Amino acid sequence: MGPADCAGPFLLRGGCAARKETPATMFRVATRAKQSAADPTAELALLLTEALQRERIVPRFVDSYVVENGRHALQVHAALYRDLLALLQREALIAMTLRSLEVVASGPLPAGKSRARPMTRKNAVLFRRKLLAALTRQQKWTAGDALDFQKDLQLYEELLARSASARHSRKPFETANHPFVDRCAFLLDSSFLEKARLAASRALFDLEELAATVAERVLANHLR
Repeated sequence: MGPADCAGPFLLRGGCAARKETPATMFRVATRAKQSAADPTAELALLLTEALQRERIVPRFVDSYVVENGRHALQVHAALYRDLLALLQREALIAMTLRSLEVVASGPLPAGKSRARPMTRKNAVLFRRKLLAALTRQQKWTAGDALDFQKDLQLYEELLARSASARHSRKPFETANHPFVDRCAFLLDSSFLEKARLAASRALFDLEELAATVAERVLANHLR
Protein backbone atom coordinates (compact mmCIF):
# COMPACT_ATOMS: atom_id res chain seq x y z
CA MET A 1 0.00 0.00 0.00
CA GLY A 2 1.50 3.31 -1.08
CA PRO A 3 1.29 6.63 0.74
CA ALA A 4 -1.49 7.86 -1.51
CA ASP A 5 -3.76 5.03 -0.38
CA CYS A 6 -3.66 6.19 3.25
CA ALA A 7 -3.84 9.93 2.67
CA GLY A 8 -6.44 12.62 2.36
CA PRO A 9 -8.66 14.54 4.78
CA PHE A 10 -11.32 11.84 4.60
CA LEU A 11 -9.01 9.05 5.79
CA LEU A 12 -6.67 10.69 8.30
CA ARG A 13 -9.01 10.34 11.25
CA GLY A 14 -9.71 6.65 10.77
CA GLY A 15 -6.41 5.45 9.37
CA CYS A 16 -6.10 2.57 6.91
CA ALA A 17 -6.97 -0.32 9.18
CA ALA A 18 -9.95 -2.43 8.18
CA ARG A 19 -13.07 -1.40 10.05
CA LYS A 20 -15.41 -3.98 11.56
CA GLU A 21 -19.07 -3.15 11.10
CA THR A 22 -21.16 -3.25 14.28
CA PRO A 23 -24.91 -2.78 14.78
CA ALA A 24 -24.18 0.71 16.09
CA THR A 25 -22.12 1.77 13.06
CA MET A 26 -24.59 0.18 10.67
CA PHE A 27 -27.42 2.11 12.34
CA ARG A 28 -25.50 5.38 12.00
CA VAL A 29 -24.85 4.72 8.31
CA ALA A 30 -28.51 3.87 7.72
CA THR A 31 -29.64 6.97 9.59
CA ARG A 32 -27.27 9.18 7.62
CA ALA A 33 -28.49 7.70 4.32
CA LYS A 34 -32.13 8.24 5.34
CA GLN A 35 -31.47 11.87 6.28
CA SER A 36 -29.61 12.47 3.02
CA ALA A 37 -32.48 11.04 1.00
CA ALA A 38 -34.82 13.64 2.50
CA ASP A 39 -32.49 16.64 2.19
CA PRO A 40 -30.86 17.55 -1.15
CA THR A 41 -28.05 19.53 0.52
CA ALA A 42 -27.20 16.61 2.84
CA GLU A 43 -27.26 14.23 -0.11
CA LEU A 44 -25.05 16.51 -2.18
CA ALA A 45 -22.53 16.91 0.65
CA LEU A 46 -22.38 13.15 1.15
CA LEU A 47 -22.12 12.28 -2.54
CA LEU A 48 -19.43 14.90 -3.21
CA THR A 49 -17.14 13.61 -0.47
CA GLU A 50 -17.81 9.96 -1.32
CA ALA A 51 -17.10 10.58 -5.01
CA LEU A 52 -13.87 12.41 -4.20
CA GLN A 53 -12.70 9.45 -2.12
CA ARG A 54 -13.84 6.79 -4.55
CA GLU A 55 -12.42 8.29 -7.74
CA ARG A 56 -9.06 9.20 -6.12
CA ILE A 57 -8.59 12.11 -8.52
CA VAL A 58 -6.12 13.94 -6.27
CA PRO A 59 -3.80 10.99 -5.48
CA ARG A 60 -3.81 9.98 -9.15
CA PHE A 61 -3.06 13.56 -10.20
CA VAL A 62 -0.07 13.75 -7.86
CA ASP A 63 1.24 10.28 -8.74
CA SER A 64 1.03 11.07 -12.46
CA TYR A 65 2.82 14.39 -11.97
CA VAL A 66 5.63 12.74 -10.01
CA VAL A 67 6.17 10.04 -12.65
CA GLU A 68 5.84 12.29 -15.71
CA ASN A 69 8.23 14.93 -14.37
CA GLY A 70 10.63 12.79 -12.37
CA ARG A 71 9.76 14.61 -9.12
CA HIS A 72 10.07 11.52 -6.91
CA ALA A 73 11.43 13.61 -4.04
CA LEU A 74 7.87 14.81 -3.42
CA GLN A 75 6.97 11.33 -2.15
CA VAL A 76 10.09 10.53 -0.14
CA HIS A 77 8.77 11.67 3.26
CA ALA A 78 5.52 9.84 3.95
CA ALA A 79 4.25 12.27 6.60
CA LEU A 80 4.87 15.33 4.43
CA TYR A 81 3.28 13.56 1.47
CA ARG A 82 0.16 12.76 3.50
CA ASP A 83 -0.06 16.41 4.56
CA LEU A 84 0.28 17.51 0.94
CA LEU A 85 -2.50 15.20 -0.18
CA ALA A 86 -4.74 16.41 2.65
CA LEU A 87 -4.26 20.03 1.53
CA LEU A 88 -4.90 19.16 -2.11
CA GLN A 89 -8.00 17.12 -1.19
CA ARG A 90 -9.37 20.16 0.61
CA GLU A 91 -8.79 22.35 -2.45
CA ALA A 92 -10.50 19.68 -4.56
CA LEU A 93 -13.54 19.70 -2.29
CA ILE A 94 -13.75 23.49 -2.61
CA ALA A 95 -13.62 23.27 -6.40
CA MET A 96 -16.24 20.50 -6.48
CA THR A 97 -18.51 22.40 -4.10
CA LEU A 98 -18.30 25.49 -6.27
CA ARG A 99 -19.03 23.58 -9.47
CA SER A 100 -21.96 21.74 -7.90
CA LEU A 101 -23.44 25.03 -6.71
CA GLU A 102 -23.18 26.39 -10.26
CA VAL A 103 -25.01 23.36 -11.63
CA VAL A 104 -27.75 23.50 -8.99
CA ALA A 105 -28.22 27.25 -9.43
CA SER A 106 -28.71 26.80 -13.17
CA GLY A 107 -31.71 24.62 -12.34
CA PRO A 108 -33.01 21.23 -13.46
CA LEU A 109 -34.19 20.65 -17.00
CA PRO A 110 -38.01 20.44 -16.98
CA ALA A 111 -39.46 17.35 -18.67
CA GLY A 112 -40.12 17.96 -22.34
CA LYS A 113 -38.39 21.34 -22.39
CA SER A 114 -35.07 22.39 -23.87
CA ARG A 115 -34.15 25.10 -21.34
CA ALA A 116 -33.41 24.79 -17.64
CA ARG A 117 -35.16 26.87 -15.00
CA PRO A 118 -32.53 28.72 -12.92
CA MET A 119 -32.99 29.07 -9.18
CA THR A 120 -33.93 32.46 -7.84
CA ARG A 121 -31.06 34.28 -6.17
CA LYS A 122 -32.76 33.88 -2.79
CA ASN A 123 -33.09 30.11 -3.20
CA ALA A 124 -29.52 29.78 -4.48
CA VAL A 125 -28.17 31.63 -1.43
CA LEU A 126 -30.26 29.45 0.88
CA PHE A 127 -29.10 26.25 -0.85
CA ARG A 128 -25.48 27.37 -0.56
CA ARG A 129 -25.85 28.05 3.16
CA LYS A 130 -27.48 24.68 3.78
CA LEU A 131 -24.86 22.85 1.73
CA LEU A 132 -22.04 24.40 3.74
CA ALA A 133 -23.81 23.41 6.96
CA ALA A 134 -24.25 19.87 5.64
CA LEU A 135 -20.56 19.65 4.70
CA THR A 136 -19.63 20.87 8.18
CA ARG A 137 -21.69 18.09 9.79
CA GLN A 138 -20.52 15.47 7.30
CA GLN A 139 -16.84 16.34 7.73
CA LYS A 140 -17.16 16.95 11.50
CA TRP A 141 -15.42 20.31 11.13
CA THR A 142 -14.91 22.69 14.00
CA ALA A 143 -16.45 26.15 13.73
CA GLY A 144 -13.02 27.46 12.71
CA ASP A 145 -12.59 24.80 10.02
CA ALA A 146 -16.03 25.56 8.62
CA LEU A 147 -15.36 29.28 8.54
CA ASP A 148 -12.01 28.78 6.79
CA PHE A 149 -13.66 26.57 4.15
CA GLN A 150 -16.41 29.14 3.60
CA LYS A 151 -13.85 31.94 3.24
CA ASP A 152 -11.84 29.98 0.69
CA LEU A 153 -14.99 29.10 -1.25
CA GLN A 154 -15.89 32.78 -1.35
CA LEU A 155 -12.37 33.60 -2.52
CA TYR A 156 -12.74 31.09 -5.37
CA GLU A 157 -16.05 32.69 -6.34
CA GLU A 158 -14.63 36.20 -6.31
CA LEU A 159 -11.55 35.30 -8.35
CA LEU A 160 -13.63 33.45 -10.93
CA ALA A 161 -16.09 36.33 -11.16
CA ARG A 162 -13.22 38.68 -12.05
CA SER A 163 -12.03 36.38 -14.81
CA ALA A 164 -15.48 35.34 -16.03
CA SER A 165 -14.78 36.62 -19.55
CA ALA A 166 -11.74 34.35 -19.79
CA ARG A 167 -13.63 31.19 -18.83
CA HIS A 168 -14.57 29.01 -21.73
CA SER A 169 -14.99 25.38 -22.65
CA ARG A 170 -11.46 24.04 -22.60
CA LYS A 171 -9.74 20.78 -23.37
CA PRO A 172 -7.99 18.74 -20.63
CA PHE A 173 -4.53 19.61 -21.98
CA GLU A 174 -5.12 23.38 -21.68
CA THR A 175 -4.10 25.26 -18.54
CA ALA A 176 -7.20 26.61 -16.79
CA ASN A 177 -7.54 30.12 -15.42
CA HIS A 178 -8.83 28.94 -12.04
CA PRO A 179 -7.80 29.43 -8.39
CA PHE A 180 -7.67 25.64 -7.88
CA VAL A 181 -4.95 25.43 -10.51
CA ASP A 182 -2.81 28.21 -9.04
CA ARG A 183 -3.17 27.15 -5.42
CA CYS A 184 -2.60 23.44 -6.06
CA ALA A 185 0.38 24.07 -8.34
CA PHE A 186 2.04 26.17 -5.65
CA LEU A 187 1.35 23.55 -2.98
CA LEU A 188 2.49 20.69 -5.19
CA ASP A 189 5.70 21.98 -6.73
CA SER A 190 6.46 25.70 -6.68
CA SER A 191 9.84 25.05 -8.33
CA PHE A 192 8.16 23.82 -11.51
CA LEU A 193 5.06 25.99 -11.41
CA GLU A 194 3.98 25.81 -15.05
CA LYS A 195 4.23 22.03 -15.21
CA ALA A 196 2.35 21.78 -11.92
CA ARG A 197 -0.34 24.16 -13.21
CA LEU A 198 -0.89 22.01 -16.29
CA ALA A 199 -1.23 18.88 -14.15
CA ALA A 200 -3.62 20.68 -11.80
CA SER A 201 -5.69 21.78 -14.80
CA ARG A 202 -6.16 18.15 -15.82
CA ALA A 203 -7.28 17.30 -12.30
CA LEU A 204 -9.68 20.25 -12.30
CA PHE A 205 -11.27 19.01 -15.52
CA ASP A 206 -12.00 15.65 -13.87
CA LEU A 207 -13.17 17.23 -10.61
CA GLU A 208 -15.63 19.56 -12.32
CA GLU A 209 -17.04 16.76 -14.47
CA LEU A 210 -17.49 14.60 -11.38
CA ALA A 211 -19.10 17.43 -9.41
CA ALA A 212 -21.52 18.20 -12.26
CA THR A 213 -22.52 14.53 -12.48
CA VAL A 214 -23.17 14.37 -8.73
CA ALA A 215 -25.14 17.63 -8.72
CA GLU A 216 -27.28 16.54 -11.67
CA ARG A 217 -28.05 13.31 -9.84
CA VAL A 218 -29.24 15.28 -6.81
CA LEU A 219 -31.34 17.53 -9.03
CA ALA A 220 -32.95 14.50 -10.62
CA ASN A 221 -33.74 13.05 -7.19
CA HIS A 222 -35.12 16.17 -5.52
CA LEU A 223 -35.69 19.25 -7.63
CA ARG A 224 -37.61 18.22 -10.71
